[in-house]
Formats: sequence, structure tokens, C-alpha cells
Amino acid sequence: MQQEAATGAEALEVWIDQDLCTGDGICAQYAPEVFELDIDGLAYVKNEQDELLQDKGAATPVRLPLLTDVIDSAKECPGECIHVRRVSDSVEVYGPNAG
Repeated sequence: MQQEAATGAEALEVWIDQDLCTGDGICAQYAPEVFELDIDGLAYVKNEQDELLQDKGAATPVRLPLLTDVIDSAKECPGECIHVRRVSDSVEVYGPNAG
């Protein structure tokens, strides 16, 4: 856990609640490196190898260069289904459950 502090920025991860996803694709427009619509019409996160993570609650790290795009995706999502949380304590920092 000390690795996050050493980088100067807290490690974040993002996940999508497919039960709330409306399939608008706004997230994939903002951050295609992180989000993709699957054949079922719902959005999923992708890992750094560009593989779709389809397990329920699957999360992927938010790389610093993409942070603004991921946050904008969470803010603009009509389904309010994008959750960005700290890796260290799983507290949501952006999204519908953010404090």
C-alpha cells in the first residue's frame, strides 16, 4: 500500500454497474481506452491489455493520463453506473455514491 504514496497520487480504479447501464456509450466516447460497449449493448471496463472485463463488479486501474476522461464519464453517465474508487480503502471518490 505504500506504493501509492510513493507515486504522489492515490491509486484509483473504475467499475461499471451493468444493472444500471443505459447503453448510451457516452463513457466510450470520453475514454475509449477504458470503456467499451459489448454485443449486449452495455458498457464494460477494459484492462491495460484492451481486454473487456465482463465479470460483475470487475474493476480496472485508472491511469493518470485518463483520469479526467474517466471522471467526465462518471459525471455525464445518464445511468449513473460508473464508480471510481480508491484502491487503498475502496471509498468511492467519483460517481453516484461519492461523498
